[in-house]
Amino acid sequence: MDGLLNVYKERGFTSHDVVAKLRGILKQKKIGHTGTLDPEAEGVLPVCLGKATKVCGLLTEKDKEYRAVLLLGLTTDTQDITGKIQRECDVEAGETAIKEAVMSFVGEYEQLPPMYSALKVGGKKLYELARQGKEVERKKRQVRIYRIVIEKVELPRVTMTVNCSRGTYIRTLCHDIGNRIGCGGCMESLVRTSVSDFYIKDAMTLKQIENLRDEGALEQALTPVDTLFLSYPAYCAKETAGKRLYNGNPLEFEELVREGRPDVRDGEAESGKGGDFPEKIRIYDWNRNFIGIYSYEGTGSFYRPETLFFVV
Repeated sequence: MDGLLNVYKERGFTSHDVVAKLRGILKQKKIGHTGTLDPEAEGVLPVCLGKATKVCGLLTEKDKEYRAVLLLGLTTDTQDITGKIQRECDVEAGETAIKEAVMSFVGEYEQLPPMYSALKVGGKKLYELARQGKEVERKKRQVRIYRIVIEKVELPRVTMTVNCSRGTYIRTLCHDIGNRIGCGGCMESLVRTSVSDFYIKDAMTLKQIENLRDEGALEQALTPVDTLFLSYPAYCAKETAGKRLYNGNPLEFEELVREGRPDVRDGEAESGKGGDFPEKIRIYDWNRNFIGIYSYEGTGSFYRPETLFFVV
């Protein structure tokens, strides 16, 4: 099968566990996930099947949304409640000061990746070094918090929804908020509610996926890979371009027909004759099979394949 599954990763599983279990359920080896979730975290984990594994990296880059519970007054070595307690402290700040501290992180800020993470330094994963009692120097990374919605404050807990850029550690955000307040803090729980256009309301547990397989209805639950590129205009190649299309050769714009735009004639630019050519386009064959993403060369009227998904 080729496409994407919106999996609900349950607590206790690693992201790799999910992939391994899906390989057993689907009897398919070519499967990849799109971004690690800690074992104690749960929620949306898009999984790519077959030819869709080519977009794993693309989805990893997408923005994400989380619902987190920050526990104030407790600092641990893992920055969540599973770690070794380093400091306990009374929460003396009031609700207004706490909310101000939380909201001060909206925007860009430099975040120091935690030692208990899958990032590699010198070829070794940080969490492997951390388990050996080692701490190594890490470089801070620029992350962006687009939005924080504080859902409730029931001290010492703060429940919040966070929209953020790739590479953001919510554990570290909780740790940093606690430090700013002065009492320390760690993450008590985490649910990823969305990755790009994959939402928690549509996510399926492994058991639900297994049931769909048994019912013969799993393919209908797959998200086609071309839906990730709907922002690019769609073109169908003419049948006369078939040989070069399937060989992965560049195509001339005049060999393409704008899908759903009868007002744009063959070989004309997107904005009309003499206008600018679209930088990237989706290309299908004449039978509406998705071929891949093509990029404009910058001169003339040729498009070269950037990522191909169709295999004859």
